[in-house]
Amino acid sequence: MSDQPQVLLSGFADEAANQKTAEQQFSAFAAAGLQYFSIRFIDAGQGIKNVMDLSKSEISQLRHLQGEYGLNVSSIGSPIGKVKLRDVEDGTKNRYVPFKQYLAKDVARVCELAHAFETKLIRGFSFYHPAGADPRDHLAQAADQLGQIAEACHRSDLSFGLEVEANLVGQTGHVLAELHEAVNHPALMLVFDAANIVVQGYSSDEVFQQYLAMKPGLGWLHIKDYRHPKPTRRVGHVDEDALKHFVPAHLGDSGHEAILRDFAAAVGPLERRLKRRGIPGVFLDLEPHLKGGGQFGGFSGPDGFGVALRGLCRTLDYVGVAYHLRDFDDILVARGV
Repeated sequence: MSDQPQVLLSGFADEAANQKTAEQQFSAFAAAGLQYFSIRFIDAGQGIKNVMDLSKSEISQLRHLQGEYGLNVSSIGSPIGKVKLRDVEDGTKNRYVPFKQYLAKDVARVCELAHAFETKLIRGFSFYHPAGADPRDHLAQAADQLGQIAEACHRSDLSFGLEVEANLVGQTGHVLAELHEAVNHPALMLVFDAANIVVQGYSSDEVFQQYLAMKPGLGWLHIKDYRHPKPTRRVGHVDEDALKHFVPAHLGDSGHEAILRDFAAAVGPLERRLKRRGIPGVFLDLEPHLKGGGQFGGFSGPDGFGVALRGLCRTLDYVGVAYHLRDFDDILVARGV
């Protein structure tokens, strides 16, 4: 088992903290045995902020504090790409930012944050096409803009992970794979999230096929799941704030067992590719949403996050994927023994 490639367990730390304070987030993760976290919303003493809005002094404070808890940042959980492609009224509240301005300000800012937190990974999205339109009609523009983002990240020695999610151009694994192929840039990776597909009304078999479509471009996985209380038909626009049935990975409709069993064989080759880009390994990033989810985040609480982590570990044990949680040897190393 020790020679088997291991995945690196991580998670969105804000999901585990009732008030989202840094102390709560880091305490919960250290107690759960995790050594990595994705940073998204956090209170460093001046109120809850998105990571994009942190001041230099807050970043310095957080870096010092995460060191005390033995934690490292796996990725910047940024909202990059969650803006409109076109400046048209479509009945949504999504904002539009001229792309040149967006690239110069927001994308440059997230690259600075990745360096400040010493991570190579930035999570992002594939832009909002006009609601009700066919996303494939907007592939060319999305690919062009994502290519420029990937190049900006590449120049900073970083990688950009494109997450599959409802309502965006890359709302399915198949469309996201087309985007990845169209951009064809070494700094662009894909981030699979099964629940983000299930909430659109797809079956576990369809989720697996979308995972396979994304597999050649995968960089890492988000882990969350959803269980519909009654059979559902496929939907168009998804009201993300109305989603209330997120569950641990072993209890949902996504079929994580089949996905992770297949993924087990890909961990070794993917780990080697990632390490060539300075990334420490293959991350499984928990984003459980067990107490609620929405367009820009979710919440599980320390109890819910623990339940979700144990559910993931049980599934990984069952399908034979190796991972590591802190043990007594890690305590001895921290003590200098």
